Amino acid sequence: MTSPSPPASAAAPASEAPALLEIRGLEVVFGGFRALTGVDLTVRQGELRFLIGPNGAGKTTLIDVITGLTRPASGSVGFAGTSLLGRREHRIVRLGIGRTFQTSVVFEELTVAENIDLAACFRRPLPALLRQRRGTSEAVATALERTGLAGFADRPAGVLSHGQRQWLEIGMLIAQRPRLLLLDEPVAGMSRTERDRTGELLVEIAKDHTVIVVEHDMEFLRRYASQVTVLHEGSVLMEGDVAAVQADARVQEVYLGRPREEKTP
Repeated sequence: MTSPSPPASAAAPASEAPALLEIRGLEVVFGGFRALTGVDLTVRQGELRFLIGPNGAGKTTLIDVITGLTRPASGSVGFAGTSLLGRREHRIVRLGIGRTFQTSVVFEELTVAENIDLAACFRRPLPALLRQRRGTSEAVATALERTGLAGFADRPAGVLSHGQRQWLEIGMLIAQRPRLLLLDEPVAGMSRTERDRTGELLVEIAKDHTVIVVEHDMEFLRRYASQVTVLHEGSVLMEGDVAAVQADARVQEVYLGRPREEKTP
């Protein structure tokens, strides 16, 4: 893990960078229930974008569509110029998109290094997989170092704390070398110290990846977010920097709660 950086500065908006993810008019309907309605979203290369909203706003549905878990959907979802709608999950992974889930998914009986190595395997050609490897590959070593888990490389993943498991999952994604990382509530259930270290990690990996974070922890958002998209009832309520989002009356009403003095008796 890198040394702490000033949290308020996080990653600057990549306003001049090309668009990596472009979503236009996205609609998802489940048995008559409209989960997403006319969602437009542009995420540029190198952004650290936070996606927030109350429960049921459509945040997880949105990333499920991006990663191929939710079908069918209408509208368009483009990634680096390639349409994602209708593609299978494994094909989307190979295009360079990785995600974590709210529930940690690691192989507890394998070591930390083995979990990361297994995640990195899909990038290797078959002959490389069949050869006996010695030592730690560069991809695994890099993921261990960046997540602060190098000292746990040979320990079973089952002994890790909750926060360390989340870092391991992020390390498994890093080893796959995706262009876009989607992290679903990465600091849920973490201690204050673990949240701080996770924020530093997100800022670090955003230097060479594009990252979208689904989050509910508003203190974490204020410390580490740069650009924020707010969803409400399946639609984009607003987008902007943290200050603009916190000051918006609509966001205060539906998500943050209005200041005490503004509430009527």
